[in-house]
Amino acid sequence: MSERISLSAIVPDDLDGARLDQAAARLFADYSRGRLQQWIKDGFLLVNAAQKRAKDRLSTGDRLELKAELDEAPDNGWQAEALALDIVYEDDAVLVLNKPAGTVVHPAAGNRTGTLMNGLLHYCPSLQHLPRAGIVHRLDKDTTGLMVVAKTLPAHHKLVRQLQKRTVTRQYEAVVQGVLTAGGMVDEPLGRHPVQRKKRAVVQSGKPSVTHYRVITRFRAHTHVQLKLETGRTHQIRVHMSHVRHPLIGDPLYGGRLHIPAGCSPELAEHLRLFRRQALHAARLGFIHPDTEEEVSWEVPAPDDMQLLLGTLKRDTD
Repeated sequence: MSERISLSAIVPDDLDGARLDQAAARLFADYSRGRLQQWIKDGFLLVNAAQKRAKDRLSTGDRLELKAELDEAPDNGWQAEALALDIVYEDDAVLVLNKPAGTVVHPAAGNRTGTLMNGLLHYCPSLQHLPRAGIVHRLDKDTTGLMVVAKTLPAHHKLVRQLQKRTVTRQYEAVVQGVLTAGGMVDEPLGRHPVQRKKRAVVQSGKPSVTHYRVITRFRAHTHVQLKLETGRTHQIRVHMSHVRHPLIGDPLYGGRLHIPAGCSPELAEHLRLFRRQALHAARLGFIHPDTEEEVSWEVPAPDDMQLLLGTLKRDTD
């Protein structure tokens, strides 16, 4: 079933002479400029009951009328599936969930089913109207923790804008190799690895990327750290911590060879051998709620495998 939109606005004095698409982005701020431009092109956004071009100039007092439908998303092979979802919070605008390890976020070649998106489309069929079923950011397959999903187009647009403005709080916990003496910041551009297509790397032609980290607990040969992102690049924490020579335990791409500390307990040696995913958890998520405009945040503890690893590291250190 399609969602119908019917809105109108009068051009104020401060938008006299503005382009239609620029004025529409101000007056209908719940929708992205790209979507408004498409509606203008399709004749769904009229000026004084007449169709105009996006670049046409407006005058004070012009009446804008928007009448459109959010049709079902095109068939991209995405199938709704009844999958278990750990819902932390939900209202009419957003859904916050705790993603487990081993779950892919978006369908892709080799992962057409069993993804978070497949489960979301079954749980909330109206998400089919939204880009990527309302998913505005992602976590790697084996990273656990909090994600937010928009349930309406206005909420999606506002959350994407917050991510672009870097006002969304994303706080992680990780267990890294080596003993960090203090916290710090990694400010290094990230881009595609020059040789290995599946990997990212610090490259001077890459996009600006900033990761802050601080020590939670030091162990004999490892450190439990808290990390905060300013940017959200693919594999950012994993690449940055590897770059400063403290890769995440279990990271199959950036962790290097398995390192068993000399003299460690047999229990720890066994856990390090068996921990086959990056020890990374999105512990805290905060943003401005798109409907109430209040600051909201959630926290979830690290999953059992990380808790077990931390307990083993503590016993080895003691």
